[in-house]
Amino acid sequence: MQKPSLIINRKFYERDTLKVAQDLLGCFLVRDYRGKIWRALITEVEAYLGEKDLASHASRGRTPRTETMYGEPGYAYVYMIYGIYHCLNIVTEKKDFPAAVLIRSVRIESVDHRKTNGPGKLCNFLKIDRKLNRWDLTKGEKLWLEPRDPKIKLSKIQKSKRIGIDYAQHCREYLWRFSIKS
Repeated sequence: MQKPSLIINRKFYERDTLKVAQDLLGCFLVRDYRGKIWRALITEVEAYLGEKDLASHASRGRTPRTETMYGEPGYAYVYMIYGIYHCLNIVTEKKDFPAAVLIRSVRIESVDHRKTNGPGKLCNFLKIDRKLNRWDLTKGEKLWLEPRDPKIKLSKIQKSKRIGIDYAQHCREYLWRFSIKS
């Protein structure tokens, strides 16, 4: 397979996590799996920002599980929840500062959106698992991101509270979930 030419570079991820999260909307998550290439339009994300964010895995500090979050930006942080679902996050900002953006939903042409409208569902459909944890998304192999569709306008971004983090005290009120308005 020829290496793709429109890969989002590391500089894109080396920025403020909330900005990266919004800028990921409308971009394409591309998965090359056994010769089949899926281009998935990112439609919903959530930001997780540092050890003070009580909803972040990093809120308990550096652990073997969170080590990827403390690494270089532009890498995949893939973990398992409930013992059955994988979730894909993209590491942002700078090395040794744990920040990432969870990919919550994507749309794939000719695929029923109910198969990709949740972080576990999209990972299942795209065959993303822990083997891709610490994967360099700037390599253009197996898993990477391509720039936003120019038809997607930033004015169409909706901000809301993150999902499933009731335990996170005041952090559950942060409007760090971003989605493309329908």
